[in-house]
Amino acid sequence: MIVAALLAGGCGVYSPYGAQTSGASTFSVQDFEPSHPLVSTTAAQSLSEALRDRIQRQSTLRLVEDGELEFSARVVGWEVRPVNVQGDETAGANRVTVSLVLTYVNERDPELSTERTFSRYVDLPSDQDVFSQEDALVEELGELLSQDMFNATLGNW
Repeated sequence: MIVAALLAGGCGVYSPYGAQTSGASTFSVQDFEPSHPLVSTTAAQSLSEALRDRIQRQSTLRLVEDGELEFSARVVGWEVRPVNVQGDETAGANRVTVSLVLTYVNERDPELSTERTFSRYVDLPSDQDVFSQEDALVEELGELLSQDMFNATLGNW
């Protein structure tokens, strides 16, 4: 019984899924702001939806308009670079990198609030047009970025 009390007393409040919720029961995610000229409003909104979905899947938190845990972000980078340059100086793929600045506000435990930059990339074969593949790229990048943001805030990594 003493060991159980020590183990429980040394930790924060976690959900059954392992998310550190600080005892909060609600969260909100504002639509991400596209702050780079190549980022469409649709892409920024898809990235914010990916974070909403991730938090709902991996925690017991309830999505509301003004939550105890608040997430907002600015998409500050959208870069396309050639990679895997072949002998004839053509790119084998294009690397699409998206960067965003996340602001996380924890009203229950303000010390856990943070602002942090996240960046992820996806490689696309050079024979495919980046803009015609934007939806698929944003979906894949959303999965990667949402996991990173979840781990850094609620996963407390």
